[in-house]
Amino acid sequence: MAQPHILIFDSGVGGLSVYQAIKASLPSAQYTYLFDNAAFPYGELEDQRLVHRVLTLVKATCERHAVDIIVIACNTASTLVLPTLRDALSIPVVGVVPAIKPAAALSQHKAIGLLATPATVNRPYTAQLITDFAKDCRIVSVGTTALVHMAERKLRGEAVNQQDLSAILAPFDSHIDVLVLGCTHFPLLHDEIQAAMGKQVQLVDSGNAIARRVASLVTPQASVTSDNSDGNRAYATATPIKAAALSDYIRSIGLECVSYAPAFLDRSLHAL
Repeated sequence: MAQPHILIFDSGVGGLSVYQAIKASLPSAQYTYLFDNAAFPYGELEDQRLVHRVLTLVKATCERHAVDIIVIACNTASTLVLPTLRDALSIPVVGVVPAIKPAAALSQHKAIGLLATPATVNRPYTAQLITDFAKDCRIVSVGTTALVHMAERKLRGEAVNQQDLSAILAPFDSHIDVLVLGCTHFPLLHDEIQAAMGKQVQLVDSGNAIARRVASLVTPQASVTSDNSDGNRAYATATPIKAAALSDYIRSIGLECVSYAPAFLDRSLHAL
């Protein structure tokens, strides 16, 4: 039977945490993971350039493969690009947002930590989420790109410096009982963050919520035009540092075919 083809997009490897959550829910689906590491990190891109890049790369991939649904597994991109993608494409597009709503429901002390990139911490969209869903909570926010790079290095086989990680997390005081991992890279450091914060702090991310949303869209409604005969794949817009180690990790989680800077993506980017 044909299975839905799910395209997951991020600027780096953080979206692999989202891929794993969706795959756990929909193990028979076909997956393409696309990451724009040539422009990583997205938090440093001008907004319009970011929107144009994402649209160009996603359209090029959809022209190459029969995709049923797109997941933008990047908080920074999700706050900017979803309307443009939905206008340009006829298939569902799902974004990610920091898991502030479930965190507020879980917090017993009504004291929540938000760990995200500076761009996500400072966007009005995030402030609105707090107003809408956590106005009765005290929010302690830490914006960092250091953890993004730490997660990228971890997947390339490098050790995580627990002392450096603890220093980044130091602003979260002892009253915090829930910590929102507000960047898709951060669940890749779940165990290290948990060790630094202690067992009394519950870590929350958006992965399972995204998986439920995708399942609700593809199961009853998708065109399911694809099949999984040629396996799952990952594309990147540039060859990363320690590419062999990263490729080994990507293949180990079920994305068998890994291609760096394929010609069809190069052509689409040259047109920018």
